[in-house]
Amino acid sequence: MGLSTHVLDTMHGTPAAGMAAELHATGDAAGPTLVKRFVLNADGRNPDGPLFDTASLKTGTYRLVFDVAAYFRSRGVALPDPPFLDRVTLDFGIAHADQHYHVPLLVSPWSYATYRGS
Repeated sequence: MGLSTHVLDTMHGTPAAGMAAELHATGDAAGPTLVKRFVLNADGRNPDGPLFDTASLKTGTYRLVFDVAAYFRSRGVALPDPPFLDRVTLDFGIAHADQHYHVPLLVSPWSYATYRGS
């Protein structure tokens, strides 16, 4: 099943449709490597299926970066300059590449939470 993400906008009680995000591989000594950029679909999920399918998911460390401030500004939210949360970065590890890893983000302009989902 691979790797997937889902973002919920807790300020508006909706999926974070249209939020830009990036996935990086971080285990290389040379530093993080951009794997892909994407925009969340209408359900707040990564578009076009998993970020990695089971065959291409490898053990290691990864980073998801979500453009939170740009998303909330696009929704008409007046944010301070600089915003309290600009880009939310989630670093996580894949220990078992044969399992599904789902990384949800619950976010408002002032707080966020994440966990390993199912």
